[in-house]
Amino acid sequence: MTEIDRQNVKGAVRAAVKSGTDVHQLIKEITLKALTARQLDMENIKSVTETVINGINEGMTSHGEHSKEVFMQAATALDDALAIAAEASTLAIEEAASKVAEYSEHDFNDAINDLQDREGVFLDTLEKVAKGSNQVVADIVNDFIAHSRQSGTAVGEQTLIALEALKDLPRISKDIIISSTVATTSTLAQIASGILLGIAESLQPSHSKK
Repeated sequence: MTEIDRQNVKGAVRAAVKSGTDVHQLIKEITLKALTARQLDMENIKSVTETVINGINEGMTSHGEHSKEVFMQAATALDDALAIAAEASTLAIEEAASKVAEYSEHDFNDAINDLQDREGVFLDTLEKVAKGSNQVVADIVNDFIAHSRQSGTAVGEQTLIALEALKDLPRISKDIIISSTVATTSTLAQIASGILLGIAESLQPSHSKK
């Protein structure tokens, strides 16, 4: 994300959280739009996750006793968006597996490792932001993190589904030897971005579709 993009996303998230209205839907839409602005690789996912969480944190200041409820709506929206992104990445890997001669085992392993990291990115970024928050917000965020680590997250659940679906891929690709692959992990990320864009558009309320 460019600095301008980051500020725009953070500002939109902050405004949505401050409004206290349709927080879950708005944050989910903002996150999906930000994720689809670039290819769906880990650098983009980490950047968007951190930016959205910072926006949530900045928007929390005006809610007082309703802060926990608003934060839960915002954080679960981000979690849901990341789960949808994980689904898109899974579909991209499955699509690539049908053209296995164009990919190396390394490409698949990198993509699968990225999937495995996504819940950690979500919770670790929350934890980092909590450390810089006021005590009230920090307590709310840390409670959410503790509960999520115990009970799981939407993106974590989607990752488990993905890993089960993809468990045979290393066997499919292990005998492939390619000196110069025509497709790379970057291409997988581009495929995933296109799939995610289609999913995100299908989730838009009908009144907001063009």
